Amino acid sequence: MYVAQPLGQEHNLEDFDCGKEELGDWLKQFASHAQAMKTARTFVWTEEGEANVLAYYSIAGHAIERAQVPPKIGRGSPEQVPAVILARLALDRRLQGQGLGSRLLVDALDRMVRASKEVAFRLVVVDAIDEEAAQFYEKYGFRRFPGETKLFRKLSDIERDLRDL
Repeated sequence: MYVAQPLGQEHNLEDFDCGKEELGDWLKQFASHAQAMKTARTFVWTEEGEANVLAYYSIAGHAIERAQVPPKIGRGSPEQVPAVILARLALDRRLQGQGLGSRLLVDALDRMVRASKEVAFRLVVVDAIDEEAAQFYEKYGFRRFPGETKLFRKLSDIERDLRDL
């Protein structure tokens, strides 16, 4: 199957094509720099022993103004609610249509849940690239910020759902 690992210099990014130019370009042009600057961490899927990247996601620390979230979620939180953002998530065209998008999302969410044992945060935010992506995340319980393709979900709900898998 596929091996998830931090993006490294050994990975071949050139053949990656998810069908959304912005996502492919970000991986090829900015992901390594973001890692070096510690503004985002990118994790890639490859086949065992191979260097070609077949999927990736990028995560980073984030904060949401308490006024932006429903009162039930924001209650008791500081003015800025600690969060992690799933800034990018993409599958190469070769993997699309096989139900692997949900497995990639679970991989990313599981990594975030494990990180929450060391660094506290309350929300997972997703910055969906377009309406199609926003609808994908809604299928997994993410709720939209009004009028945006940015979505959120409580970490505690994600933890519960991952336990039930």
